[in-house]
Amino acid sequence: MMIHEITEKVGRYKTRKRIGRGHGSGHGKTSGRGHKGAGSRSGYTRRAYFEGGQMSFARRIPKRGFTNAEFRKLYHVVNIKELESRFDDGAEITAEDLAAHGVIRDTDRPLKVLGEGELTKKFTVTAAKFSSGARSKIEAAGGVVTEVARPKWTRQTAVKNESKKKGRRNKRASS
Repeated sequence: MMIHEITEKVGRYKTRKRIGRGHGSGHGKTSGRGHKGAGSRSGYTRRAYFEGGQMSFARRIPKRGFTNAEFRKLYHVVNIKELESRFDDGAEITAEDLAAHGVIRDTDRPLKVLGEGELTKKFTVTAAKFSSGARSKIEAAGGVVTEVARPKWTRQTAVKNESKKKGRRNKRASS
């Protein structure tokens, strides 16, 4: 007998386990929850990464080396194909314009322009960074590339910006 022959006889869907229907059902009394403890109570949810009280995976792995995660620079990234589709020929494009057109969410992060897509229109693009492909395509189409100097990163500015973000989050939570 093969597995496909069994499923033909049984049917496609397994019937659900009906719990709390008396001793004879095999799932009566505690309904498969056992006695006492958090798992027996209503409203209990286990964390996805919970390992039954065993030392968690994140704590078992040794922490060595250096990570640049705290210091990385995050950019809003836009490809030139989006500029082509959303703006008219001869337009001056800045991060504020992109935010107004809904291409990027806001102007909190610096803007980086990448070179995916073809460009036939002439633009004056102002951004913090350009990929070499984007720069060459914009200039080849007769446009102008302007790089804006961003303020130098310091720990104080990062801490100040982080506290601003926390303040915004708290305002959103309270409203």
